[in-house]
Amino acid sequence: MESGGNNAAMTLSELRPGQQGEVVRIDSADSAFKRRLSSLGLVPGAPVSLDRAAPFGDPRIYIVMGYCLGLRNIEAASVNIRLKECAS
Repeated sequence: MESGGNNAAMTLSELRPGQQGEVVRIDSADSAFKRRLSSLGLVPGAPVSLDRAAPFGDPRIYIVMGYCLGLRNIEAASVNIRLKECAS
């Protein structure tokens, strides 16, 4: 059971090192782009975390369902995620 306002909504491009999220939806008018991201594992409920970023911050490498996925920030900005709280 989720606790009420602890899970922040944000985009994948806003994810910081050490944070984990869960894909909520992809906001894009381009259906081919949405299908491509979905086929790469960015589907609702998929766990995602930031692995590393290029020296100037773009592109960034994410861990999605156990594998590495590189996305440019403009692409990652269309993926809405829910931030997950880390268990202590």
